[in-house]
Amino acid sequence: MIYVRMHRGRDDIILAACDEEVIGKTFKGDGMRITVSEDFYNGELVPEEVFIERMRSVTIMNLVGERTIALAVENGHVDENCVLQIGETKHAQVVKG
Repeated sequence: MIYVRMHRGRDDIILAACDEEVIGKTFKGDGMRITVSEDFYNGELVPEEVFIERMRSVTIMNLVGERTIALAVENGHVDENCVLQIGETKHAQVVKG
């Protein structure tokens, strides 16, 4: 399962999504650090199919976790060459044109 949370800005819809097991954790490595904060990522806990559908309807994505990133790559939303490895997890940000 994947946590998804939609944030609405003036002109954008932001999808924050992460693997359920990384919520609340901090990862560090290679001079980088990311905290998967519950305030930003904790929304609905959904199956992969719902996450895949949500990716189609947003303008910005902030993604964390092995499974979340793999699904985004498999579905053509993230270029795997643009994925950061931060400690024991993966992270990607997407801005759609």
